[in-house]
Amino acid sequence: MDRVERFTNHQSVSSQYELLDEMMDCYGQAIQQLVYTYVKDYATAEDLTQEIFIKAFKKLHTFRHQASVKTWLFRIAMNHFKDYLKSWHYRQIVLDNDFVHNTIANEVQIEQRFMQQSEEKRLANAVLKLPLAYREVVYLYYYEEWTTREISQMTQKNENTIKKRLNRARKLIKNLLSQEESE
Repeated sequence: MDRVERFTNHQSVSSQYELLDEMMDCYGQAIQQLVYTYVKDYATAEDLTQEIFIKAFKKLHTFRHQASVKTWLFRIAMNHFKDYLKSWHYRQIVLDNDFVHNTIANEVQIEQRFMQQSEEKRLANAVLKLPLAYREVVYLYYYEEWTTREISQMTQKNENTIKKRLNRARKLIKNLLSQEESE
């Protein structure tokens, strides 16, 4: 049992604040990176990460120790940013940002053709281009080093579905990278 899980047994207000600090220290970066893979914007990812920890703090009394604190937080995070992606605010911001991005894209594309990207950056960009279902499992499997079983439990999907998504994601990434090389 890690320090965060031990804190969840205490009910005093000061220990709850200590728990929030501990959760943010232990899992803040991982949650923020996961959120970024969905929203693809650092400022929004930071805002959503804060909202996720506030939500977790308010729901601390519902933690039942059936899973690890990390799994519980990731579940809250996934539900939170999926709700965000469905929101009116997100849809409006994305449309506005797409318009601005497409206007500037021609100028940026010219510069980008002459800049060589590192393999790591190219791979990260390819992952971000994947459909959400594939991006999610790739992030959890490769970046968080979760097993397919753990991902299955957290996403409430069949383990074979997770394996199939990983396999398809690998093929899509390979195709994206080879298309990029041929351009």
